[in-house]
This record gives sequence, C-alpha cells and structure tokens, in this order.
Amino acid sequence: MNTKYLHINTIGCQMNVNDSELIEKVLAQLNYKITSSMETADLIIVNTCSIREKAEQKAFSYLGRLAGLKRKKPDLIVGIGGCVAQQEGEKIMERMPHIDLIFGTHAINRLPEIVRQIELKRNRIVDVELSDKIDEFESSSVSKENRKVTSFVTIMRGCDNYCSYCVVPYVRGRETSRHPDSIIKEIQEIVESGILGQNVNSYGKKERLCSFSQLLSSINKIDKLSRIRFTTSHPKDLSEELMFSFKDLEKLCKHIHLPVQSGSNRILKRMNRKYSIESYLNKIDRLRQIYPDIAITSDFIVGFPGETDADFKKTLDLVKIVKYDGIFAFKYSDRPNASATGFPEKVSEYKKKDRLKELLDLQEHYTAGKNRSMIGSTQLVLVEGLSKRQESRTGDKAFGVRDKKLQNAQWTGRTSTNKVVNFIRDENSIMIDENLTGKMVNIKIDNAFSHSLGGKLIDM
Repeated sequence: MNTKYLHINTIGCQMNVNDSELIEKVLAQLNYKITSSMETADLIIVNTCSIREKAEQKAFSYLGRLAGLKRKKPDLIVGIGGCVAQQEGEKIMERMPHIDLIFGTHAINRLPEIVRQIELKRNRIVDVELSDKIDEFESSSVSKENRKVTSFVTIMRGCDNYCSYCVVPYVRGRETSRHPDSIIKEIQEIVESGILGQNVNSYGKKERLCSFSQLLSSINKIDKLSRIRFTTSHPKDLSEELMFSFKDLEKLCKHIHLPVQSGSNRILKRMNRKYSIESYLNKIDRLRQIYPDIAITSDFIVGFPGETDADFKKTLDLVKIVKYDGIFAFKYSDRPNASATGFPEKVSEYKKKDRLKELLDLQEHYTAGKNRSMIGSTQLVLVEGLSKRQESRTGDKAFGVRDKKLQNAQWTGRTSTNKVVNFIRDENSIMIDENLTGKMVNIKIDNAFSHSLGGKLIDM
C-alpha cells in the first residue's frame, strides 16, 4: 500500500489535542503518515473547538485559506472535525464547497471507512452522529516511531454540568466513563501517560464503576510508568479521597487544575457552577493541608453577562487569596445553545479587555514570585525533548546518541508541579553525549522567567 500523507491542524483545547492523536492512530490503518507540510499532504484535517468564539473564527479562517490549495491539488481531501463540525454540520458544506468531509466528536473511530469512501467515490460526507458509548481504539494502530514521552488516555467523555456559558454537553454529549480494565490495559501498552476527560472527578459515578481515586491508585501500580497527570477537575466534585491521592501516590504529579471561573457567588450562580467561593476556598485550604507544596492552577472568564465592577473585584480578591501558580483567563463570548447567550446585561468589549489585562497582570506577579522562589532548588524533571529555541536553531527535534550537537543543546521538560524547565548540562556531566528525551533528570534551577524556569543538569 502506498504511503499517503496526513496534515492535522489542531485548534483549541486539550481535548482536541487528544482527539488529534486518535485521528492519527485510526488513519494509520489506511497508511497515512503525519506531515508538517500542507503542500505535501493528501489529506488535511482541521480539528476544531467551539468553546470560545475566537477559536471558531480561527478555524474558519484557516479552512478558507485551503480553498486555493484545493484548486491546485483537486485530489486533496479537506476535512473538518471536532466541536465546530459537530455544531454546524451540513451548514459548513454550503459555506465552504471545497470541504470534502465533516465529522463530529463521536465519529473518529468511523474515519477510516469514511475516508476510504471519499478516496474511491470522491463524494462529500457529513457524519455528526452522537453515540452513548466511548469507542475503544486498537493499540496496534499506534506507530512506534510516533510514540511520545507523554500520551493522553481518555477515561471519560462529555459533561453533565450544563454550565450556562458552555457548549460541551451539546457538542460532546453526556458524561460517559470507560471501564477501568480497558483504561489500565491501554496505559500498560503505551506506558507513558496523561489522563484526559472533561471532568475527571465524576469518573464512574453514573456507571457505578470504581472512583477516580481508586482508578488512579490502580494506574500508580503499573510498572515503568513514570508519572500520572490529569486534567480537569470540577470544584464541586473534588473529594477528600482524591486530595489524599496527591500525598499517597508517588507517581501522581503534584499539580491540580481547578477552574473557578469567577470570584463572585452571584456570577457563579448565573454560570450554574454549583459551588460557592467559600466551599472552593475550603477545598483549596484542605488540599494545601494535605500536600503543602501542591501547585494549583485555574480558569477564569471575565465579562460574563451581568458581571459588575464589584463582581470583578471579588475575582481579583480571590486570586490574591489563593495565589495560583498560573491561570488561563478569557473574555466571555456567546456560544450557540449555551443558555447565557440569552442573558441580558452584556459587558462591553472594551471593559472585558481591560478586566482581562488587569487579571492577567495580577496573576503574573504571583507566578513570577513562585518561579523565583525555586531558584537554587533541585527539581526532578521529565525531559520532553529539545527546547523550542534549540529546534528552531538546528531544525531537528532529536539527535543520535554521541552527536556533537547534543553537548551544547538546550533541553526542555516539566517538574511534577507542571513547571516548564529549559536546561543545559555541565560540560563535565557523565550524560554529556546522551539523548535525554524521556529520561528523569535532576536540574539545579538558576533562572526564573514569567512562564518557565532555567537550569543546569546535575549528576546524582
């Protein structure tokens, strides 16, 4: 079978990164290999996100630019997947006649047959059917050469929370959990792992499976597994049992992403978040009692309909109290089907912009302080590969063992608390000629920046 080339452009959230990895796996059955070049691709897939308006606009802008490439290469197959595809369906075909394929969030396992039909018949296909179960993907479809230092494993899909600003329940369906046996089997096969779900804390509740904490405990026992990391946790479902997992499970990374969205109880109620700031802060306090060095990050939405200056001040006050390690903050935008789209008292764009800047500037102060406090410490780092600066300098992502380029290379990795560390090694290091990708190494931190740390490898 002749080799064909697949180019995937992933736009949006971490769920889409996981889906793109699955798309790559299933299309390997048709002998598609990943290429970074659109010009050499036989199939281009844009994997989209509709959680925020900006991501949706970015997706359609990119798709529009592909029309010219399609005219030059008529046999090129152009597809769109993900949340925008699920949300808009056939309307995209009318808007963009150069698109051959539209597939929804539950159609990834059906892609090989869909693409095969398009290759043979050159017809246009829309598949946005939702399913009430999670498809299992054959591990044999994972190409060994494309294995990464870390890998995402889906443990559940969808969401039952129906936050008033969010489209996830509409484009990804209701919460469905995989059986723990299939999860353990997949992780054993790929060894390196991260965990992905919309709200992992509620894993197994509907199906009466084991709890998320019990699942983590089982994963912790897998041989040769270095680290476990999960995202994302809903504050209302964060249990004390899960909090103790950070203390009791040595492989579980000491970082939790706990999106709060607003510091105002009035706004949280309008968002349908189902918790109060008081209960949220109680859980933060308890987490830090159980594991004082845990890193905590969060998400915020500014300019939600009806958010007053007083409500926004409460958000700033919350950041000052918690002193997060980092945050992701976004301007509110109306989304199709989400109930907040019909809420009155919309906040002006310029006010949303000002509030976003003020919030991010405040958090920058705490992030920088936490990073500076790590100078002089030694951190255990899982190496992900060469740093972006090194890649751009050499044009290579990896070198062979004993390659002279390795001796002066800058590498990158992450601490257990999810801090990015870029480092070099001392010229006297016994590991001077080794390819460090995938290794756990000790780094002496000697520099702190806004979003990363710098250091030097030490032999221990």
